[in-house]
Amino acid sequence: MGSQSSSGMSGGRGSSSGNPAEQSEAAEPNQSNSSRVRRPAERQQGDRQPASEEDVDLAEVLAYLLRRGQVRLVHGSGATGLQLVQSYSDSDEDSDGAWEGRLGDRYNPPVDTQPDTNEVDRSEIRTQILLATASSSLKGRQSFTHMLTEREQGRCRGTSFSHGECSRIRTHFLPNYVSHKDTYQQKAFCGVYSEEGNMFLSACQDQNIRLYDTTRGRFHLRRTVKARDVGWSVLDVCFTPDAQHVLYSSWSDYIHLCSIDGDSENHTALDLNPDERRFCVFSLAASTDGNEILGGANDGCLYVFDLEQNKRTLKIDAHEDDVNAVAFADSSSQLLFSGSDDAVCKVWDRRTLREDRPQPVGQLAGHRDGITFIHSKGDARYLISNSKDQSIKLWDVRKFSPKEGLAASRLAVTQQNWDYRWQQVPQRALKRHKLTGDTSVMTYRGHGVLHTLIRCRFSPEFSTGQRFIYSGCSTGKIIIYDVLTGTVVSRLSGHDACVRDVSWHPYEDNIVSSSWDGAVRMWEHRQTHPLEEEREGERLTTGQKDL
Repeated sequence: MGSQSSSGMSGGRGSSSGNPAEQSEAAEPNQSNSSRVRRPAERQQGDRQPASEEDVDLAEVLAYLLRRGQVRLVHGSGATGLQLVQSYSDSDEDSDGAWEGRLGDRYNPPVDTQPDTNEVDRSEIRTQILLATASSSLKGRQSFTHMLTEREQGRCRGTSFSHGECSRIRTHFLPNYVSHKDTYQQKAFCGVYSEEGNMFLSACQDQNIRLYDTTRGRFHLRRTVKARDVGWSVLDVCFTPDAQHVLYSSWSDYIHLCSIDGDSENHTALDLNPDERRFCVFSLAASTDGNEILGGANDGCLYVFDLEQNKRTLKIDAHEDDVNAVAFADSSSQLLFSGSDDAVCKVWDRRTLREDRPQPVGQLAGHRDGITFIHSKGDARYLISNSKDQSIKLWDVRKFSPKEGLAASRLAVTQQNWDYRWQQVPQRALKRHKLTGDTSVMTYRGHGVLHTLIRCRFSPEFSTGQRFIYSGCSTGKIIIYDVLTGTVVSRLSGHDACVRDVSWHPYEDNIVSSSWDGAVRMWEHRQTHPLEEEREGERLTTGQKDL
């Protein structure tokens, strides 16, 4: 997750040394060594110079580390009342407003009023979505009342609406109000529905994992599990495919597996045996057959743990910086996706993957800053990535980036020198033109990515035909985009701090949001007055900030 907005890929993970001067050298790849660290001959000459000159050098190093976000000054003991704290990653606790995720109300994420749809208009995903929602085109999209009239007049192909037509109708009734809510004393970090949608799993900084019964519209707390071996917070959770166990990770050498079927709890620690002293798995995924666990970690590696063999079977040196997100491409579990603070998504094929010489099938470059999350459409062709450059990108894995694209993304990342965890987004970071070699199909802007690894996902196939992309936001909102037009179709307001995770029910029309204000909210649709809908539509079009 990086000790700054992006750790600088040339420095990468080599900057984990405890020596600030060494960290400064590793994190500033464009600056020559001679200007950062004095050569031995210079040092001998410098020993005879006044001590004040050495103080100037130390002051410059300290200023640089503060500017890069690698160290921070906090209140402490001593003569100055200040203490210097090293920032390792997206995990250092702080009590100021920024770290509480409450800077969002001072940031109005820019919105693309006219998104570039040239690539998506020619893409296969457009055809897929139009077919899944029984739509002939985007223009003149039929209203619900018009579709009812057509059915009553016998113009439907059958006696009732097709599944695609039902999906199209449901796109008119997106979640818009809070039907259920639970509140914790600390930050809610992540939450996800089970595959069948009858359970919801929530993880909080209080080290508790909560399981909710969500059958038939319920949201009842069913069980609370005390997580073990937690460093600072549980950072990711997921169900096993049979929904009888949950997996969770934290700052620990282990991924934990806990049974939730029955009255007893059985915790099993899955040892990844990492080389790093300070280790964390930021992202988890379970294979479709439930035999393998995929993890992405702060050492830049991908890990695969085989539950049947009860051991780590694969460790891949995958990225030049923290791996913040991993996913299986489809139900075959043969293709793997990974996203990192080096701003690159990589595609891996298990059938050709060798630990001693790992080579990705391809790479996807176009982001200007680190990637916080990735989500597969489930067809092994399309995925989306959320980034600290304040955008989501849609990718076709059949269109990999050329060398010039990787070089352009690398350069853009090394030029970032702000810290997304507690700084506002600088204007220079909001560039909208595409990088050279950017092979993304579409770019979506309108949400904020600050404070933490905010997540985004495709909407469900069953209820929406995957027509939408939805994301958490540092402003405390849930943002819903139309995949094909790139426009914001809904903003859900109600949280007082950043929304880190969102999960749409696989079959029903509700979304659960998990926020740093300690609240978990279920959103459903409630019919509003036509005038309110018209005003909301105008506000979304203009990108007006919520009052």
